[in-house]
Amino acid sequence: MASFKRLEADDFVISSDSISATLWSTANPTLTAFYTSSTQAASSAGNYYLSVYQTGSTEDSAAVQFDVTYGNEFGSGSLKYDDAVDGKSYTRSIYGQYRNQILGDENAQFTFGGVTQSDFYVINFERARYKEKLFLGSFNLTLSGSAANRQVDLTDNSKDVTTVEFGDAGRIYQLISGSNGTADTQLNSNGYTSDSGSYGILLPDIGVAVLNAAALDLSAQEGIALGTQRQSNTDNDNNSKLFAAINRGASFKVNSEETISSDFIFIRARNSEFNYSENPSFISGSTGEVLYQSFINSPQTYVTTVGLYNDINDLVAVAKLSRPIEKDFTKETLVRVKLDF
Repeated sequence: MASFKRLEADDFVISSDSISATLWSTANPTLTAFYTSSTQAASSAGNYYLSVYQTGSTEDSAAVQFDVTYGNEFGSGSLKYDDAVDGKSYTRSIYGQYRNQILGDENAQFTFGGVTQSDFYVINFERARYKEKLFLGSFNLTLSGSAANRQVDLTDNSKDVTTVEFGDAGRIYQLISGSNGTADTQLNSNGYTSDSGSYGILLPDIGVAVLNAAALDLSAQEGIALGTQRQSNTDNDNNSKLFAAINRGASFKVNSEETISSDFIFIRARNSEFNYSENPSFISGSTGEVLYQSFINSPQTYVTTVGLYNDINDLVAVAKLSRPIEKDFTKETLVRVKLDF
């Protein structure tokens, strides 16, 4: 009677599948309502960023969907940490943080579509929401200015490029005017602005979108006249300007993507195997003998569970069958076990 059976190499098959899902906790593909917390905005953290929720921040179901912030190379647009130290401010710290994370060089500058800019806005998605990475082509953000007819629809250019740019934070795609990863060519063939470069960059591997402030400030057809303020040692509250543009646009769609690796294990019980049981209804607990003569030559068992053991006989996984499978010398059983990780 076999209690254990060693698995062979061809009993294992590994498969990987890419799974995409909406990023938002509403479970809807498009987020249309946006909320901030007055408590968070008034705290010291509010000097750096605003957290955006899918419902009122005091509701039980409230969860942070993403944060918005503004960074400036020269520290403009916010108060200084110390009036005696020039340029050391909240916006300069934000600029330095993302420069180190994305560019990996404290002397580097951000370029958007080949045009160097000294400031930007950032949408930083909550880590647990985008899982492994952002799903390319799913980024669709509508920004709207306070004036009538000031609107721009942004997407990544993943479907328009054949060569992918890489940096310290992984893949880099340009943010352009368009939808579903393809440019709107009505104004420019590549979806960029005419003189200010692209609308930003998307870093899907770290869940970050960096928006070109100069492009959003344009007042012609290409921008939304966002009105970024760049005064020295002044709280210009630029974070709220981006939030207001997102809120007025009332449409933000983006999906997460993750790779699920599955290990398939094929457990084969041949006709001569696993036909006897140590169950008290089968074998005497005191003598170890088969209780019924008919079970000696014509045993019958029912497979209900598959246990997976390591080389020192430690039970490491258990698979429960949906129903018992009858087993005897005239039958063979094949059970497929799937492990997701």
